Amino acid sequence: MVRVNEIEARNYVTKSKLPGTDYVINPYVGCPHKCIYCYAEFMKKFSNHQEEWGDFLDVKRCTTPIKVDKLTGKSIVISSVTDPYNPYEKRYMITRSILEQLAETDADIGIITKSHLVVRDVDILKKLSNCHVAMSMCSTDEAFRAEVEPFASSYENRVKALKRLHDEGIRTVLFMSPIFPGITDFVEIIDRTRDYVDSYWFENLKLKACCRYRVRNYIRKRHRMLEPLYQDIYDLKDFGYWSGLKEQIETYCVENSIDYRLYFGDDVKEIDC
Repeated sequence: MVRVNEIEARNYVTKSKLPGTDYVINPYVGCPHKCIYCYAEFMKKFSNHQEEWGDFLDVKRCTTPIKVDKLTGKSIVISSVTDPYNPYEKRYMITRSILEQLAETDADIGIITKSHLVVRDVDILKKLSNCHVAMSMCSTDEAFRAEVEPFASSYENRVKALKRLHDEGIRTVLFMSPIFPGITDFVEIIDRTRDYVDSYWFENLKLKACCRYRVRNYIRKRHRMLEPLYQDIYDLKDFGYWSGLKEQIETYCVENSIDYRLYFGDDVKEIDC
């Protein structure tokens, strides 16, 4: 059971350390989706929670209005260490209240989520002059999703959300993240979503210390035949698989006139969370 607590925040908007992004907004602390590969567990260092990551959620309340005049021409990501449309957003509507304020700015706003709840706010998203929604998916297999993203929206509902957003004239991105070696089929995902997606982003699976055991244990138990591949990549630091996959993605996207971005990194070493 998720322990939900409301906390007071001084400001929703913080300066970003993400490349190419000026500001980031995280309406919540924590995320109840419980994805086994989640890197955001490091946030416990700052929040002092004793619960397991995924078992708590802090709802940020901020009475200070967003200074939208300072956001002109800037880029904003919603969100980097939570899902702005986690299931509790349906009740608390923090993300919606933030978007209502941002409707007054021309900032480049990017929303990253794996929830179909985002379609609830189509009315506001259409008012934003420069906005895109990036829907995360790493497979089309619902059984796999239930194991690695147990409390996130089904892939079917995510695809339906992309279609609705696209039909409403909102720019859509499919963020293929993280790509699981030997499991994620990028061609299959593109084939299923091509009609509703304006751009594809690709990010490989990086294992921080906090999620390394969970992911490797899952592969060992559920995809034993792939264990040698994961040993090569994450133990022996052999990046040949990523290099080859990167070339395949680039070739496929160019040949099929697909707009794409690659967020591949060879830094798959164990990092303390």
